[in-house]
Amino acid sequence: MAKGMNNLMKQAQMMQQKIATLQKELETRELEVSAGGGAVKIKINGKQEILEMKIDKDAVDPEDVETLEDLVLAAVNQAVKESQDMVSSAMNKVTGGMNIPGMF
Repeated sequence: MAKGMNNLMKQAQMMQQKIATLQKELETRELEVSAGGGAVKIKINGKQEILEMKIDKDAVDPEDVETLEDLVLAAVNQAVKESQDMVSSAMNKVTGGMNIPGMF
């Protein structure tokens, strides 16, 4: 029984190392998302940090700020969702789909 427990512990440690390596890698992965046909572009990383935002000057209409606000909101929400999906997919490959609390 002790041998089986030792094997389980070794497997858990190996998975923990793989997860730590993946987390560091995901911090450097970047995605670019756009809204409004490219009027607003967001660059985000695997930590869900917004790295860059570009707004096409044609999207800036002082008479219609609300539309620009909606485009920015849509782009940010889509960027965060895609970043979370990227992290989740990468983690599932390492954990075999096990849900490990506290992982991103």
